[in-house]
Amino acid sequence: MNRPVTTLFMLMSVDGKISTGATDDLDVDKDFPQIAGLSEGLHQYYEIEQTTDLWSLNSGRVQAKMGVNTKKMPKKTQVSFVIIDNKHLNEHGIKYFCALSKKFVLITSNEKHPAFNIEEENLHIICQKELSLKDALRKLKSEHGCERITIQTGGTLNGLFLREKLFDYVDVVVAPVLIGGKDTSTLIDGKSLVSQKELSNLGVLKLQECLILEDSYLRLRYKVIH
Repeated sequence: MNRPVTTLFMLMSVDGKISTGATDDLDVDKDFPQIAGLSEGLHQYYEIEQTTDLWSLNSGRVQAKMGVNTKKMPKKTQVSFVIIDNKHLNEHGIKYFCALSKKFVLITSNEKHPAFNIEEENLHIICQKELSLKDALRKLKSEHGCERITIQTGGTLNGLFLREKLFDYVDVVVAPVLIGGKDTSTLIDGKSLVSQKELSNLGVLKLQECLILEDSYLRLRYKVIH
C-alpha cells in the first residue's frame, strides 16, 4: 500500500451525531461533561483515544472549535499531528501544534496560510492547489514515514475519505444519547448518493469487536471490506 493504514476513530451518539448541534458553539467535548448520564462514562472515550495511532489527522475547523487558537502552549507528546486547514488556524494555533507534536504536518491549499510565517523544525507543509487526500496520504508515508494514522475529522472530510475509499478501519465509541437535527454533523456527511450506479461508493463493514463499556457506552470496531 502506498499510503498509511487509516482508522476512523470518533465519539458519536446512538443516532450518529458527532456534535450536539448545528453551530460551532455546541460541541460534544464541551457539552457531554455537563450532562448527567453522559459525563459518567465519557472518560472511557478519552482513555481509548490514548491507545490509538502515533499519527493523528484532524481538521482545522474542529481544532479551532476546541480552542487551540487561544489555549496556552501544551507539553510535547510522542504523537505526530496532521491538520487539514485553509482558514481556521491562526499563528498561535500553528505554534500550539508545533509544541504538541513530535512532527506537525499542515495540509493546505491556502498559499497565504499563517503557517508560512512560522519557522519550527518539526513543522512541515503540504501545499496543494486543490485538496487531494490520496496525494496527501502518499506524501505522509513516503516523505514522513507515516505507516498508520487515526482520522478524527468532521463529517464533511470524513465523507471525502469514505467516497475516495481511504478508510481501512472504523472504531467508534457510542454515547448513550439521541441528539437529532438534520443540520447537526454526523459521522459521515457530504454529498448524498443520487442513483443506484453510485452504490459502489458505500463503505461496507465487517464487525471485528463489540464491547459493552461502563455507563451504557459501546465500542464498535470494524474492518472496511469495500
